[in-house]
Amino acid sequence: MNKSKGMVESEISKAVTQWEKDYLGRGSLTVKSDILRDMIIVTLRGILTPAEYVLCSDKEGLLSIKRTRTSLVESGIADLKEMITNIVGFEVLSFHTDLSTRSGERVMVFRLSGDLSSTFS
Repeated sequence: MNKSKGMVESEISKAVTQWEKDYLGRGSLTVKSDILRDMIIVTLRGILTPAEYVLCSDKEGLLSIKRTRTSLVESGIADLKEMITNIVGFEVLSFHTDLSTRSGERVMVFRLSGDLSSTFS
């Protein structure tokens, strides 16, 4: 791979942001990607709408938002996995995600078929 680690992380962040806009209808305010061994960790901030923050004020609304947002992301997992594989050249073996309804932050973790961090000098 001729790209630097920072360049690949930036490319992943841009691709995830574009996927959010295309698939979910809106993007997060900030996205940061980090490569760690065989994992890519993507942190997305500002993903909830003002109305969703209001719904999160009680337990029922909070669980509803988490469930709905998780279902939306997981329904597009095939596209996300393909996108990551095309960028890094390793197959995505597994995908994990969680959403904080307090901070409006989502974390995505992609486990890869190889050690991506070892490909950078």
